[in-house]
Amino acid sequence: MNLIKGLLCCGLVLSSQLIFGQQDPKMDRFIDDLMGKMTIEEKIGQLNLVTAGEATTGSVVSTDVEGKIKAGNIGGIFSMTTPARIRKAQELAVNQSRLKIPIIFGMDVIHGYKTIFPIPLGLAATWDMDLIQKTARVAAIEASADGLNWTFSPMVDISRDARWGRISEGSGEDTYLSARIAREMVVGYQGDDLKKYNTLMACVKHFALYGAAEAGRDYHTTDMSLHRMYNEYLPPYKAAIDAGAQSIMTSFNDINGVPASANSWLLTDLLRTDWKFNGLVVTDYTAVNELIDHGLGDLQQVSALSLKAGVDMDMVGEGFLTTLKKSLDEGKVSAAAIDRACRYVLEAKYKLGLFEDPFRYCNEDRAKKEIGKSEHVQLAREAATKSFVLLKNANQTLPLKKSGTVAVIGPLANTGANMPGTWSVSADLAKTASLVDGMRAALGNQVQIVTHLGANLTDDAALQERSTMFGRTIPRDDRPAETIIAEAVATASKADVIVAALGESSEMSGESSSRTDLNIPASQRRLLEALLKTGKPVVLVLFAGRPLTLTWENENVPAILNVWFGGTETGKAVADVLFGDVNPSGKLPATFPQHVGQLPMYYSQKNTGRPLAEGAWFQKFRSNYLDVSNDPLYPFGYGLSYTTFDYSPITLDKQKITASDKLQVSVQLKNAGNYDGAEVVQLYIRDMVGSQTRPIKELKNFQKVFLKKGETKTVTFEVSNEDLKFYNQKLEHISEPGMFKVFVGGNSRDLKEADFELVN
Repeated sequence: MNLIKGLLCCGLVLSSQLIFGQQDPKMDRFIDDLMGKMTIEEKIGQLNLVTAGEATTGSVVSTDVEGKIKAGNIGGIFSMTTPARIRKAQELAVNQSRLKIPIIFGMDVIHGYKTIFPIPLGLAATWDMDLIQKTARVAAIEASADGLNWTFSPMVDISRDARWGRISEGSGEDTYLSARIAREMVVGYQGDDLKKYNTLMACVKHFALYGAAEAGRDYHTTDMSLHRMYNEYLPPYKAAIDAGAQSIMTSFNDINGVPASANSWLLTDLLRTDWKFNGLVVTDYTAVNELIDHGLGDLQQVSALSLKAGVDMDMVGEGFLTTLKKSLDEGKVSAAAIDRACRYVLEAKYKLGLFEDPFRYCNEDRAKKEIGKSEHVQLAREAATKSFVLLKNANQTLPLKKSGTVAVIGPLANTGANMPGTWSVSADLAKTASLVDGMRAALGNQVQIVTHLGANLTDDAALQERSTMFGRTIPRDDRPAETIIAEAVATASKADVIVAALGESSEMSGESSSRTDLNIPASQRRLLEALLKTGKPVVLVLFAGRPLTLTWENENVPAILNVWFGGTETGKAVADVLFGDVNPSGKLPATFPQHVGQLPMYYSQKNTGRPLAEGAWFQKFRSNYLDVSNDPLYPFGYGLSYTTFDYSPITLDKQKITASDKLQVSVQLKNAGNYDGAEVVQLYIRDMVGSQTRPIKELKNFQKVFLKKGETKTVTFEVSNEDLKFYNQKLEHISEPGMFKVFVGGNSRDLKEADFELVN
């Protein structure tokens, strides 16, 4: 099922950076001429982004959309789909508004449109950049076929606190991996020419630092040093912009005491002046209005603050629409600030080709032919198999034999609606196969599958209701838990192997889904204990949108396969991996802690002045805990295979390098097991002595290498001076001469190491 090569002719790489970065005199003349004809009310109208309410992505729905379009008071609409509906709205704009300015149409196309791919955290677990770009390309093809031309993706927020629900929507904890993925997503969405009919304008979010919200609580305060900001959190945003992203979305949190949507240092000094960003800045949902609750003033005051800080488009709240003219008349905002924002909105539409043909995205034939194509669905299945992470496989429990009877037990076994995962607002939930149905479709009559609910998602009915919103219902059985478990055990007794489909529902992660308890719910734990007591082999198929605390499961369950939420083809993909048609190759993009009390937790931490010795647990007056070791349960980059990979010692082509040199780092990688398979070979660097504290290791490169059983390959990396640079206290991007360690291995813990020196 390898569709990566040859699907959809890609060759886009980062050529878009050059194309989108060029100045366009023709565009400038066109926009100058158009703005010369616009009234101040029409300019302000372009700054207004409203929702049509097809998908629930916020708490407010816009009103009188049709009347505002005719009046020229709407610049963009999101949550409206299909060529027919979008054409109707666009016709109002270009036929009945005074200046006939077309509308831009957006949607939260996060990990697929109708064909849904694994949640972004799952896609990051593939460590497969070609695949990730292909998924974004398919999403752009399908969404643009349905009339859309703007997506609020990629989300590139670094997150190291699994309590934060939106960790599911990003690429995890690592700066380098997240930056690589950000580039691929932008190129996949935008292609090499935004005026092509099958592209989407990317919107990088959330700018900035949203993933570092205190206590892992959504929308909460973020506060960090510039040193950490520049070295660890900002690079993925910059990478996406360098790849040509044409819009960026502000975050909900405050930064240095000023909320992002009113933060002129962030949106003007950093983004426009330092990074030379020349695209559109849009707020998140009602973020301007929320500045009131942040304590910055009334709606007129916060709207003026937001405009002056550098926001161009106000999402849903309509503070710009209703107050900016009054603020202009009172001298509280300038005409130049309104003109600046209006120009960026109009330029986005020009770059999308909407002034040439407002209906280029309204082709109903494309919608019929290109949405849900078989090759798109096949890619979704492949992506899902590559996202799964094998966390444990004692005594080679997996792969299973394609014979006999398998019991698939648990609240995630028979819910198709949960398989796409959070932020799949365009998914057709009624047509999405459940895990059981997908497995049956993949296995045919080779394996008999029996199934049972086994347990409620959680004992707390109210919590289950909150965790299954937006149509992601899981049936609830209100009989005594003991009765339900007894029936499940009776069903399982008919089987040779038990697959326990447990974990989170899709809406237990995502926006406004922060959690303080990251254990599998107690109702499901009791079921798992009962299934283990049968004495039959048990495989935990774990559904999760975040790292969970699995200490008990790791100690007691023979095999654990983390499948995140795999999208449209989850069930078939799970069968592919469980039964050995695909050898799992996913690696964790985020550390799994032993206990929630360890959070925030990430591999690239600082050493401290009182480090705990490696392999030790508790020592008084050292940086550790009384009740649990410092170690993660599963480290960043971790993931098992059905085969075994052996690493040779590292070979360096030199021991000393200058700033102009390249260091060649090589290892011999051998597939020493009995299955063909792919390994993600990871390279980390540690700066041993510096002018400021440095992380104990940082990911700097990786390669995903496929080996047939018994095969050996030489894997070589090139380390340059750029890989050794960091931002110092003066925010200079520099390297410093001295000793370095280089590490190579299959995860951030189990590594070979060697030393080299950077000299003047």
